[in-house]
Amino acid sequence: MKAKAAEIGQFLKREPLRLYLFHGVDVAGSRGAATKLASHLGGERNSLDPSGFKGDPGRLVDEAAGAGLFGDAKLIWLEPVGNEFTPAAEALLGAPATEHPVIAIAGALTKASKLLKLVESSSEAVALVSYEPSLRDMVREVGNMIEARSLQADTGIAERIAETCDLNRDIAEREIEKIVLYIAPETRIDHEAVDAIGAAYGTTEWMGVGDAAMDGDVEAVETALGAVSPQASEAVLVWRAVQRRVQMLLPLAARVAGGEPTQSVIASQGRALFWKDKPLVTRLLGKWPAGQLDRLAARAMAAERAAMLEPGAKRAALGEELLAIARAAQRPRRPQR
Repeated sequence: MKAKAAEIGQFLKREPLRLYLFHGVDVAGSRGAATKLASHLGGERNSLDPSGFKGDPGRLVDEAAGAGLFGDAKLIWLEPVGNEFTPAAEALLGAPATEHPVIAIAGALTKASKLLKLVESSSEAVALVSYEPSLRDMVREVGNMIEARSLQADTGIAERIAETCDLNRDIAEREIEKIVLYIAPETRIDHEAVDAIGAAYGTTEWMGVGDAAMDGDVEAVETALGAVSPQASEAVLVWRAVQRRVQMLLPLAARVAGGEPTQSVIASQGRALFWKDKPLVTRLLGKWPAGQLDRLAARAMAAERAAMLEPGAKRAALGEELLAIARAAQRPRRPQR
């Protein structure tokens, strides 16, 4: 089956499925919908590393059939997953019976994805897509976050947070949490508070750092890394930019792989592709075949998740990942036509 992540409510009213696959460019939206589902399903939440099933897909069946730590109900949470998760999903959906539901979160998957096709064709599973939110959607989300904390905000605050956080729900929530800690209890969120503590994501140049890495421009990446804050608060924006670029490139790369000349593919985009970006996109299509783009998307999604949720030296981690991508882009590729 397939549905939109925003339609998760209909799946709260029916018997649990074996597998819920959340996918799409809005990973934060997928995670939010998955969290809502997990709260409804209840049970002990077991967060497992999807890479552990790569060489042993049958292990997922065992996990879904086994009892919780104290014999109670449980649910299995896997993040991030990609097409390499397909054998484990096949084993899960092909098993005679399972006891506990599996929630898996992926980034954007192409229509040709074997994992997506498998889940959409099963009556025991559903693929729920999260599209990139509009500004209007994000403003409403920010307003809900503020209300959930029993706070009020001056006119324009929700719009401002939504815009400066690149329409990213996770970043917006963290920004609100910072502001709440800054303001006095039982006061309104005003523009002065946002000026004092809010992130200026909307005015930074970090969108181009991911492009530089994908283009193999090590010098540009190293220069940008020199300006990264100690906490690497820019990391999430960088990784979202990489994922957006990959999603823009994937359909073009598929056409090139199918035999179309690169220049013809570029020309067919017309005004949909900004003229200043055409040389860059042409180079990127020569450096990143479709299969490599899928792996890059998974890597960027994992890096974004780590930047948001995991402790550690985030500045160093951002640098290592970006430079690894830049070095990969420098490797010789088979010439495109």
